[in-house]
Amino acid sequence: MRNMISIKDVAQHAHVAPSTVSKVLNHYPNISEETRNKVLRSIKELHYIPNSIAAALSSKQSGRVALLINIDSKVKAIDEIAMQYLSGALNRGVTCKLDIITIFFSMIADLSTEEMIRYLQSQSITGIIIYGMSREDKLLHELIDLQLFKIVAVDAPIVNKNTSAVYIDHEKAQYEVAKKTVEEDGCKRILYIKGKENGYVTAMRLKGMKKLVKDLQLSMLVKCGNFSELQARNITFQYAGERDAVICASDLMAIGAMNALIEMDIFRPVCGFDGITLMGYVGKQMNTVRQNFYAVSQNAVDELQLLLKGREGRKRILGYELVKMHYKDIIL
Repeated sequence: MRNMISIKDVAQHAHVAPSTVSKVLNHYPNISEETRNKVLRSIKELHYIPNSIAAALSSKQSGRVALLINIDSKVKAIDEIAMQYLSGALNRGVTCKLDIITIFFSMIADLSTEEMIRYLQSQSITGIIIYGMSREDKLLHELIDLQLFKIVAVDAPIVNKNTSAVYIDHEKAQYEVAKKTVEEDGCKRILYIKGKENGYVTAMRLKGMKKLVKDLQLSMLVKCGNFSELQARNITFQYAGERDAVICASDLMAIGAMNALIEMDIFRPVCGFDGITLMGYVGKQMNTVRQNFYAVSQNAVDELQLLLKGREGRKRILGYELVKMHYKDIIL
């Protein structure tokens, strides 16, 4: 692969000297914010790839791959999903002979876009897999928009020439598991506990629920549980008494909801989403959507390899299962 756009092209587009572009790329401190932003806009619009990255992409060595992942330290349960993502990617990396490093969101939280780019370049990173990005992650959005790296976004439907998206059809999956749950017991009044505000996954799953409500002529009360077992538990205590079913946008929230219902000594059908192992230990079987996070991550690595070889970004939609978790299934 040859870098068709030169530093002189960027300079001409931004109406600055080539040396100014070089200083911006190398993070010199004596550049005004206005000039810096002008150069970065030109880099983005021209899809300029710095020589260090272009050289790595054009060589037999595709550089290093970074797994950018968010571990929620506020959740007391072990983050099984993140561990499956890491395991799948690292395993596939060995097979594909890729050099992979892991970067946690907390490590880059205070970095500017330029500092992030410089850090990635210092690590010889040419490809990135981002897990669980939200609409609020401005740094990651800027990184994707600049197109300086090949990127795969897991569970974020963002695609450009250098970025692919890998995810299941969350809207369809949420529709199907909720429909199965409410039809089993003839429910009409739904308490829906959604995930995090401004999350891509949250928006897609909520869209599925709104379609279900319209199709089956249900009433729905929506509350935000932030994927927290405790918050879902509290929401259930407050609102489930007036509802026929509790639909949760994650298994962890479903566990919190079910435990609250048991303490309230009332029955309401509950369903979750994700298919995590903990669901098998609840004691009450609940419908859920089982994702194979290990395979999702392996597919993300495969997709990144194709991008590094020159293929343009695309959406890649993977499969899922509707299941009821059984204790005997998770101990075999």
